[in-house]
Formats: sequence, C-alpha cells, structure tokens
Amino acid sequence: MDNLEKNRGGRPRAFDLDRALDAAMHLFWEHGYEATSLAMLREAMGLTPPQIYNAFTDKETLFRKALTRYHQTEIGFAVEALGAPVPTGEAIRRLLLGAAEAYSRPGKPGGCLFVSGALAASPQAQAIADELKAYRKASEAAIAERLAKGRAIGDLPEGLSVEGFAKYLAGVMNGMSIQARDGASVEELRTLAQTALAAFAIEGQKQAHHPRNEADAGSLPRG
Repeated sequence: MDNLEKNRGGRPRAFDLDRALDAAMHLFWEHGYEATSLAMLREAMGLTPPQIYNAFTDKETLFRKALTRYHQTEIGFAVEALGAPVPTGEAIRRLLLGAAEAYSRPGKPGGCLFVSGALAASPQAQAIADELKAYRKASEAAIAERLAKGRAIGDLPEGLSVEGFAKYLAGVMNGMSIQARDGASVEELRTLAQTALAAFAIEGQKQAHHPRNEADAGSLPRG
C-alpha cells in the first residue's frame, strides 16, 4: 500500500468510513495482520486502493485504526465487568464468562483480535506485534487494578498476589481466545472459565486461612 497514489481530488467520500473500517477489522481479526492482503481489504471494504490510501494512509495505519475500533466495539464486556459495583469475585466471574461469550459470537471470527492479530510476526511487522502486546498488557493492568481495589476494601485476602493473579487471569483469557480460534464452543469456553474461577476461589481460601490473614477469612472471591 505504500506505493499507492493518494487521491487528492477533493471530492467527498462516497463510502461509509465506519462500515469500511469494520470490514477491515473483521479481516484482520480472522486472518491476522500480515496474512491480510490489499486485495482482500479492497474486496471486503468495497474500495479502490487510492480510496483506502486516502482514508487510512497505509496498511499499518489501517490496522491501528482497526484495533481502536475493536477496542470500542468488541470488549465492552470487559469494561462493564471490571467497572461493575459488585464484589470482586463476581466481577471476575462476569469477565471470564463474558469472554467465553465474546470469543465465540456467531458470525464473527473466534477469539480476540489483540491475541490473534500477530502472534508470530516478521521483523517488518514487529511494531504491530509490540502494539498488540501493549493492548494485552493494558488488559492485564486493568484486571490488576480491579483486584487491588478489591483487596484494599477487604473484598480479597490481604496476602493475595494482585499481579500474579492478574497475569493468571489474563493468561486464561488469552488461552480461551486461542481455544475459540481452534473451534471451541461457547460451552467449552464457559467450562474453562469456571475452572479458572474455581482456582481463583481456592487460592483465595488458602490466603484467607494463612496465619497472617486471619482477619480476612470471610473475604473470599465468589466464583
């Protein structure tokens, strides 16, 4: 796309930018960054190469805009779960079960774009891989922030490792994404979520009954 001429005719665009971006987002989501070609984008978006270049500059910029679009339209379940005024265990339950639903929606690619967009990237696409890593790290940080709030109000045992469990839960969600890409059903993903929630509760019980955490014995995650 870097060699395309920009259309500077000044004529108003005769296409819906959001609709075109959604089409590109779904292609990147399904095939990944590098495997999605200009020809595939042109066909899915219904645009000529100059139109694509004029609206989005190049493939890398288009992908970054698709990531922003994905963040805005596809991960509401996570934002709602982590921001809900509910006990921490319930928030995590909503997060994982929401992921099971979101990663297996009919008519949409399986899994999460932040995971499948560029798991393996060539040196030329390393900047894209780094950006996807940043999105995944941000998700992990959001989980850690929610766990820290729960621990601060006595909703979780004081000795529970916020960073460790945030990394574990993010890893579970990444694994669910890969399982969904491999064709796992929503029921199978829910089972994975429930297993993780059980582990979360067991670890909470261990921490709560540790001698230094006697006062927190009644504050267990709810699976």
